[in-house]
Amino acid sequence: MNDKELLNRVKGVKTASRILSSVSTETKNSVLYTLAGLIMKKKGVILKENLKDINNARKNKLSESMTDRLTLNEKRILEMSKGAREIAALADPISDVINEHTASSGIKIQKVRVPLGVICMIYEARPNVTVDATALCLKSGNAVILRGGSEAINSNRILAGIIRQALSTAGLPENAVLFIDSTDRKFIYKLIKMDTLIDLAIPRGGEKMVNEIRKHSTVPVLSHGKGLCATYIDKSADKNMAVKVAYNAKVQRPSVCNATETLLVHKDIAPEVLPGLYKMLSKAGVEIRACANARKILPGARQASEKDWSTEYHGLILAVKVVESLDEAITHINTYGSGHSDSIITGNKSAAEKFLKEVDSSAVLHNASTRLHDGGVFGLGCEMGISTQKIHARGAMGLNELTSTKYLVRGTGQVRE
Repeated sequence: MNDKELLNRVKGVKTASRILSSVSTETKNSVLYTLAGLIMKKKGVILKENLKDINNARKNKLSESMTDRLTLNEKRILEMSKGAREIAALADPISDVINEHTASSGIKIQKVRVPLGVICMIYEARPNVTVDATALCLKSGNAVILRGGSEAINSNRILAGIIRQALSTAGLPENAVLFIDSTDRKFIYKLIKMDTLIDLAIPRGGEKMVNEIRKHSTVPVLSHGKGLCATYIDKSADKNMAVKVAYNAKVQRPSVCNATETLLVHKDIAPEVLPGLYKMLSKAGVEIRACANARKILPGARQASEKDWSTEYHGLILAVKVVESLDEAITHINTYGSGHSDSIITGNKSAAEKFLKEVDSSAVLHNASTRLHDGGVFGLGCEMGISTQKIHARGAMGLNELTSTKYLVRGTGQVRE
């Protein structure tokens, strides 16, 4: 594909987006149910293509966390199919009336949801994003351009072919979904300059990639933010709950953005919870990097550096700090965190409410794992990502976050005096 071909294809996506904007809910759902069925029917060939990517990843010595995000298995394929079905079952946001009123002049005004138009999804590693992003975009009436990472090119290519088949079966234009079948990064820079054709760019991947897109894009950017998440165990926490939640937040899937990277523990409860938790985490292969006070309780832990408090590890490393108070925990999170997902474990209602109110993150949890900040868990079907921005969308991004609004104004001949 050359530059001219790319431009023509993106123009085709723009044309398709206008068709999608008025497609019925039933037709959109038909595409998604067909897609879900095809994914399961073709899981064998999907796994075969994914294995090529995994073998290349090992050959190229990609990190364990990157390889994990790249890997598909029967469970993850089932989750992709299930996600498409769940999105089909959700209410269609398009044409929802947000508010309406009649002005003093007699004109009737409605504010309704409409599709954004063309969304360009730029992402690394995870082939499931190919399906998740497509399903969300189609249900919300948007066309989508998919530019996945080079490490997942074979997986993404087969999934994109299945998506085109689902669109064709439902009688919708196949160019409503454009897969950039090239590993050449120059096409990313071409796409993010097409602000007359593309309405929104969503980069989802490492911090370096996301920042690069933000820096160079003339297309509006809604980014999936860095996941520097913290769990704070308050002095009044139930000890068994604290250990269970903190362990899950780190170990359940450490490579993802909502895994906890920093554990803060109140000084009054630290001697009671840290030794047992340390034993469990160490058994799971987690390396503990602890502050001086935490190392008095955990002499086997490695000394933490200042850099550890602002590092997203994407793996089995946990920074641990003993704090003097709830206020210190909140200050630490707001200073070093990324505004993603942070949790407090406490039995004190006033402490919980203070934490929920004052921690400046897209999701703040009480007595729950940071791993729960997820579109599927939140009932969104799946998600386009988790935004740490404050404009337009914040947190797990579902169907509503892929829409804009417009006013519908109905009159009987009124003019401006």
